[in-house]
Amino acid sequence: MHTKEEKLAALGRLLDIMDDLRAGCPWDKKQTFDTLRHLTIEEVYELADAILEKDMENIKKELGDLLLHIVFYAKIGSETGDFDIVDVANAISEKLIYRHPHIYGDVKVKDEAEVKENWEKLKLKEGKKSVLEGVPKSLPAMVKAMRIQEKARGVGFDWDNADQVWEKVQEELAEFKTEVDKNNKEKMEEEFGDVMFSLINYARFLDINPETALEKTNKKFIERFQYLEEKAKNEGKNLKNMSLEEMESYWNEAKK
Repeated sequence: MHTKEEKLAALGRLLDIMDDLRAGCPWDKKQTFDTLRHLTIEEVYELADAILEKDMENIKKELGDLLLHIVFYAKIGSETGDFDIVDVANAISEKLIYRHPHIYGDVKVKDEAEVKENWEKLKLKEGKKSVLEGVPKSLPAMVKAMRIQEKARGVGFDWDNADQVWEKVQEELAEFKTEVDKNNKEKMEEEFGDVMFSLINYARFLDINPETALEKTNKKFIERFQYLEEKAKNEGKNLKNMSLEEMESYWNEAKK
């Protein structure tokens, strides 16, 4: 691995390149916080894809792209006089030290759960009115539900065990089915949301990340469906003209 000096030199090189681009490149000169925002979101999703694929080369590449964005934002901040990369690094360092009293202080913790609980309590001491304030409004709904539940657990608002949560899932499913039978569209949507929320809660108790689990299922479906498409094409068939039984046969092949 590289030495600390090599790491600092590499980061310094990136900062110098950012200065050059901001000064000389027409595209880089025009960028603002607002124009970079959607690109940053895209980069995070590309990193997430690489992680799911366990593609270490692409993880390295996407981390570089994300690091570039952090440096870019810091450069713009320095131009407006609001902050620079030093302020960014020092701010996160101070926060980490403050929120890890079991490392940088004399607080004792017995496990990860206690660390998370202390983390949420410290955040409230920082002036936050609600433990849920830190959940970004623009998060995808499934990820947001998971984060809401984790943060509520951090202050002790949670079920005692997974069996209780599974009972809640069954209860919500029954309520959803009742509204389906009534064909009450508005209530069906509401109850379906409750089913999803309770299932995410149950997944959390089983230490399953629902977002990761669903994305793996999406990937699996895509691979199998594309296998079906390729087999049909090779045999000169059109999916629209095939029977469900024929498609099911190819689907089962893909599963094997």
